[in-house]
Amino acid sequence: QVQLEESGGGLVQAGGSLRLSCAASGRTFSSYAMGWFRQAPGKEREFVAAISWSGSTTRYADSIKGRFTISRDNAKNTVYLQMNSLKAEDTAVYYCGADRSRGAILRTPIGAYDYWGQGTQVTVSS
Repeated sequence: QVQLEESGGGLVQAGGSLRLSCAASGRTFSSYAMGWFRQAPGKEREFVAAISWSGSTTRYADSIKGRFTISRDNAKNTVYLQMNSLKAEDTAVYYCGADRSRGAILRTPIGAYDYWGQGTQVTVSS
């Protein structure tokens, strides 16, 4: 079992920046692809970004491409989401997930991820 804990959320003004962190416990963190998802009020949870176990490959949702950057530091068992040029529509609870399939493809479906954190709230004010 892997435990994930998100942090770094908060209230920011539109156009501002925020960096989310997801700390993982477990010996096999470096073997998992990691993803960020978000869920806004009244909407389904949606894919944001993913990164391979090595950190060499990334994938982004079109809605955030060019503004957000996913990265990881396996030595620290942590994955990050750097969010720049934030918009009001980015307001959501952000979750990190771990995909232990160890395949060559970074997956976007929620069901592909085996472990989840509790989420961290990001609110972007106008």
